[in-house]
Amino acid sequence: MTSDPHRQTLRYALAAAARGWHVFPLTSGDKVPLKGWKWTEHHTTDPEVIGRFWARAPYNVGIATGPSRLVVIDLDTPKDGEQPPLPWDLPGVNDGADVLALLCEQAGQPLPLETFQVRTRRRGTHLYFQAPEGLPLGNTSGAKGQGLGWLIDTRACGGYVVGPGSLVNLPDGAGTYDVIHAADLAPLPQWLAARLTAPTPAPVRVSAGDVLASLGDRSTGYALAALRSEVQHVLDAAPGTRNHTLNAAAFALGQLVATGLLPYRLTEDALHTAAQAIGLSPREAAATIRSGLTCGARQPRRGIA
Repeated sequence: MTSDPHRQTLRYALAAAARGWHVFPLTSGDKVPLKGWKWTEHHTTDPEVIGRFWARAPYNVGIATGPSRLVVIDLDTPKDGEQPPLPWDLPGVNDGADVLALLCEQAGQPLPLETFQVRTRRRGTHLYFQAPEGLPLGNTSGAKGQGLGWLIDTRACGGYVVGPGSLVNLPDGAGTYDVIHAADLAPLPQWLAARLTAPTPAPVRVSAGDVLASLGDRSTGYALAALRSEVQHVLDAAPGTRNHTLNAAAFALGQLVATGLLPYRLTEDALHTAAQAIGLSPREAAATIRSGLTCGARQPRRGIA
């Protein structure tokens, strides 16, 4: 007769398979497949196969997201001492769930929480969605600046997640994966699918002279001088400081936009052109500029003639 741990992990493996999700064994106490196990080929929904295999040991449960027609959004929590990078260094943004909430606010969309949810071992959340038909999505890593944002990973074709019922004990944290909302799967929201499939445009290389010349005479006096100065700061930024400098410039100019001294579109376009000139990706630059202008506008610069 199998022990309690065997019965528990077997029960969760069978429950996942009953939903049509393809499972395979992960090393007990870990997040990795068994040594030598070709999980991309060997996964199943067959209860008899699952029963025979999980009778050998209380293996953790891996769920192959691609064959299961799943997209799983992993909202992670920061490790000790980890701080949000730009453009996510904003009040109230502390983890992946906060980043998703901010994205929803910016898109004018509700939080997509009415779907199957799992609490992860480090108190993060896995949101399970039906994969969109005819749109093969891959995997993204927020830590690498991909996909949706800081501390948000996604798993779809070619990926897997640690399933509920698993117990992971690693140096960066120990805990179980527990179902916290056993709802039916919701389809992946179209706007999230669009963000995950949006191509990153190739950067347009322009010179510093082109950027400054593009400002022309569309603003005057102090405001024009400030705009030119902040654009020049961005163009002069050293590698490793460029995103921070762009954010600071956007903040300073946002203070002037809020007072009506600079038009928003002119300011945004000038900063985008400068960001492209120094090699920042359009997606990264757009988020940084939007964040800086928004924060600056909350603190308008007063007392300027």
